Amino acid sequence: MPLDPSTVGYTTQPNSFTYDWKTVALYALGIGARRDELPYLYEGTPGGLAVYPTFAVIPAYQAVLGMLTHSGGDMAMVVHGGQKVRLHRPIPASGTLSTVGTLQAMYDLKKFAQVILETRTTLDGEPLFDTTWSIIFRGAGGFGVRRPATEEQEPSVPKDRAPDWTEEEATSPEQALLYRLSGDLNPLHADPAFAASVGFEQGPILHGLCTYGFAARAVVRHAARGDASRLRTFAAQFRKPVWPGDVIVTQGWHLDDGKIAVLASVKGRPDPVLTGAWAEIG
Repeated sequence: MPLDPSTVGYTTQPNSFTYDWKTVALYALGIGARRDELPYLYEGTPGGLAVYPTFAVIPAYQAVLGMLTHSGGDMAMVVHGGQKVRLHRPIPASGTLSTVGTLQAMYDLKKFAQVILETRTTLDGEPLFDTTWSIIFRGAGGFGVRRPATEEQEPSVPKDRAPDWTEEEATSPEQALLYRLSGDLNPLHADPAFAASVGFEQGPILHGLCTYGFAARAVVRHAARGDASRLRTFAAQFRKPVWPGDVIVTQGWHLDDGKIAVLASVKGRPDPVLTGAWAEIG
């Protein structure tokens, strides 16, 4: 079934998501948290368990899935193109959240189509965080809707100086199997035969949002003194796959107004895996 541009503007019903400390601790482990990040893993932490802001993608997942289904596109041809989360306040370690999603835009990229999805999540009726998802449908272009000529300028990597910090962190061979327990059960990240059938002969790839979480943790460590509640915005474009066991190298450049340009790659391979990435520290 082809993508249906008339679905732009579609808004989901509120999606409820109830979670507890185990949910957020499992997520933290899924994005690589270690023993020295105990405040994000142990419910007995004085003051309560802390939550990484990129956890925001987990409660939004059902609304996103609903919008993608409503768009009419072929779900087997979906590729995650980019992600942004914006926090209004720290995420609590437990609660019941309500998320509403809007299918914001659909663009013809000739061989591909880009769908922009936005979600707003509230707690007790008050805004908690927003997410923006760029989803690519392979082979779905040709319907004639182009991107606007002017788009918002986002912070970029300075070309005239070295990064202010670099973090190297190995993923485990089981990283995708662990991350998928937070809700994304796509067999591409678990089943070698399925991965090979869609062109990944090397085996199941890591979730893009897992790589995104690794990069966000590096930003928290180097730019927020380990306090994830200071990370207000994190955005990135997904460029190349990462395989479980790869070493992710994240670099950061401090800019004005608390913003940081970020670039992530895999050690031993030349092409970046995250580009157009930036963070805002409060």
